[in-house]
Amino acid sequence: MQITRRQGGALAMASLLAARGVRAATPGVLVRSDSPPANLDPHQLFDVPMMGYALNAYDGLYRYENNPPELQPWLAEGHTASADGLEWEFRLRPEVRFHDGAPLTAEDVVYSFRRVLALGKAPASAFLGILKPENVTAPDARTVRFRLERAYGPFLAAIPIVAIVNSRLVRANEKDGDHGAAWLAGNEAGSGAYAFVPGSLTTLERLDMARFEGHFLGWSDNPSPVPRIAVRAAKETSTGVLGLLNGSIDWTDSYLPTDQVEQIQGSRVAQVAKDVSMRTFIIRMNNARAPFTSLNLRKAMAHAFNYDGFIQEILKGYADRNAGPIPNQLWGAPKDAPGYAYDLDKARHFLKLAQAEGFNPRQQIRIHIQSQLEQTNQAAQLFQSDLQSIGVNLRIVADTWANIVSATAKPETSPDMWIHWVSTYFVDPENWVGQMYDSRFHGTWKASSFYRNEKVDALLQRARGLVAQAERAPLYEEATRQVMADCADIWVYNTVELRGLARRLSGYRFCPAGGGAEMRWLQMKG
Repeated sequence: MQITRRQGGALAMASLLAARGVRAATPGVLVRSDSPPANLDPHQLFDVPMMGYALNAYDGLYRYENNPPELQPWLAEGHTASADGLEWEFRLRPEVRFHDGAPLTAEDVVYSFRRVLALGKAPASAFLGILKPENVTAPDARTVRFRLERAYGPFLAAIPIVAIVNSRLVRANEKDGDHGAAWLAGNEAGSGAYAFVPGSLTTLERLDMARFEGHFLGWSDNPSPVPRIAVRAAKETSTGVLGLLNGSIDWTDSYLPTDQVEQIQGSRVAQVAKDVSMRTFIIRMNNARAPFTSLNLRKAMAHAFNYDGFIQEILKGYADRNAGPIPNQLWGAPKDAPGYAYDLDKARHFLKLAQAEGFNPRQQIRIHIQSQLEQTNQAAQLFQSDLQSIGVNLRIVADTWANIVSATAKPETSPDMWIHWVSTYFVDPENWVGQMYDSRFHGTWKASSFYRNEKVDALLQRARGLVAQAERAPLYEEATRQVMADCADIWVYNTVELRGLARRLSGYRFCPAGGGAEMRWLQMKG
């Protein structure tokens, strides 16, 4: 479970040589240049860095696999549900063990869900209000029963969100009623295919994982799995690409700038995985604070972004225009909502209306980008140029994901605008429009435009309270049309994810839920 001193020194040398452009592939160690999560507790965080970690270190009752994503039994063999959608039972696989050798039982599942609800942080958002802790029970060692407060359409789709933790281990490290949060932030209590290497974490910079030979799925379907994984955050995309090309990095994040694709594809040591995803690219506007309390200003901004120019010229066509918040290919996305088109004359028209309401175009508007992701800067620069042509002063502010998430907890500290993606955490419209535009989720990064519309709140509440997709879809469609009419944000595209991979890797599998971050399928030469 531990990386040897020799391997640790090799990893440090690989990082150094990456900056110097020298090949230094580390035998037996896959080096990833994407970011580790801000802490290691999968019940405190739920974002792309956490999914990249938790999908490997932890297991859930169900998991999404393949593309399009399919919900498959994982720790559970299967489930049953009552006709009214209120009672759910999951039957666990026998003989699953955690990394410390302890058997996984229904009590671990009960503890995990109750802990998520008690902490009330990001993973809890899909369950708060419909599931009480006392209504998660274990009739026997292999059966978990859920009794919902009311019917909840996204329940099964959201089940994979909850990582199952070793209850005995976490309980032993609880202090002052913290549910073990302080301990689990820097340690691990999972059963996943890879185990965290103790002592290897440097927050937001690095962590190491080692293959867990006792994983319940076994390894017979993978003749040469990756023994070690080393996550080493790159401060900029170019650093990860350089390391990939000189052989010191095996795996980049999936936000690869398209201008680097041909360069990587022409390399003898690396290639690019291209996968149609369900990750939407959005420019947020703080609807709760001036100047974006003005619908006219929001519409002016929406008409001032050059969607086709960005997608075709900068992204080289590696994206699909997505005019609303829900991915085009998912049910619940209205097909008759055209969205906002790039039209500077319309932008000037709405800008004049905003000025009549009191907006001063000389006022500086700040847009925060994620400095380590070049594409956010490219979008902001393109936007800045067109806004300048109509007299709007846009300032680009370099920031980090962690800082932005912290700032967006309340409208007073949230940026005027910021750029990010909404990934496939679970495959249901609730993952997008439901958690982005229902005011009940204000305070989370997903709902950071602080949009509020009572009609939309009511539609989304009704949609999540039904079970049949045929009944839910029209409600999500109507809510989405209203959100688009109110121009809550600027919706740009649905992603073709581009990840750089060393040619010594094979067996890569992509699923939109997790962005292809599951590592157990990978094989590595050398």
